[in-house]
Amino acid sequence: MGAGRTSLPVVARACVAFVIALSLAPPRRGWARDTTTSPPDSTPRDLVGALKHLEKTLGFRKTENFRRESDETVADYRCYYTGKLELPESYEGLKLSTGTKDGCTLDTAKFDVFFYPIEAVGSGKTPLTAAMQRASTERFLVVVPHEDFHSSENLQKLPATLNEAASTLIGFLTAGEVAREKFGADSEVYRNLLREPDLFLQKTTIVNSYHAQVGQLYAAVQSGEVPEAEALAQKEILFQQIRQSCQAISPDPRSFNKCPAANNNAGLAFDKTYTKYYPIMYELYSAKGQNLTATINALKRALASKSEAEALQVLRELIQETHSRLPSSPLQKAYQPAVNPDESGN
Repeated sequence: MGAGRTSLPVVARACVAFVIALSLAPPRRGWARDTTTSPPDSTPRDLVGALKHLEKTLGFRKTENFRRESDETVADYRCYYTGKLELPESYEGLKLSTGTKDGCTLDTAKFDVFFYPIEAVGSGKTPLTAAMQRASTERFLVVVPHEDFHSSENLQKLPATLNEAASTLIGFLTAGEVAREKFGADSEVYRNLLREPDLFLQKTTIVNSYHAQVGQLYAAVQSGEVPEAEALAQKEILFQQIRQSCQAISPDPRSFNKCPAANNNAGLAFDKTYTKYYPIMYELYSAKGQNLTATINALKRALASKSEAEALQVLRELIQETHSRLPSSPLQKAYQPAVNPDESGN
């Protein structure tokens, strides 16, 4: 076991960093070489300024995140882990141990481990790490508003599953607006970012569906209906199917990894934190005519709730209220790609 085991809920309240960050593929290009999607003067500092300006217009709470540069490669090294037949509902249910640049010292024969070199943590004063500065333009534009949106006092009072879903959607939408203003509607960066909310919705459907299936399998083990050895064999098949399903998402996202960063219980539980309530957030965005300002205002109203149940009820009411004003328009359903694999796992 690694040193420094910590209670995850405490860490989560400090805004555990953007898990889509954890799920990112390696940066495709460095800033100096990213000439096809950003002009020479679009430095990280320049883009932070543009993002902060829009955030102020949209009513984000002011933060000092990303105002200064750091020589540190990443913000922190963390090892999230859980049992081989345990699947928490979110990262708040995972155990946490301190890692190093070389990884985790946890026994992977006993635990499902997710090693997370965090590039940014929304602490309110998080710097621009080397990992952030090397990220693709799309990735950079998404992470900054995602972490800044976390600073809302209302969000911090609610479960991470609501907090992360809201910040994920708003991160995508704010990034797209800045890309359009900065690079133009015909730019590669803007076109890429336009797809991100829908591509993440596809990932959401896969993660939520398989999280339920794996959870049911482990419940059957707990009840004595399925022996552990058989469950472990079924688990391996399910995680193979998860990998196959998410790899089929096309085109490739540019600001997040389409598959969980760790294809095990720890990785699936971590990603579920971001995907559980993303569909209802996306449905609200659709109901608001895909308007960023209207979506943020509606989210603020819902997330001012005192509990998870109350917030979800307000979200449903806001969606229905919007549609009831347009009786000739059928209720839009969030895109739900099929994720029922055949026997081959496809």
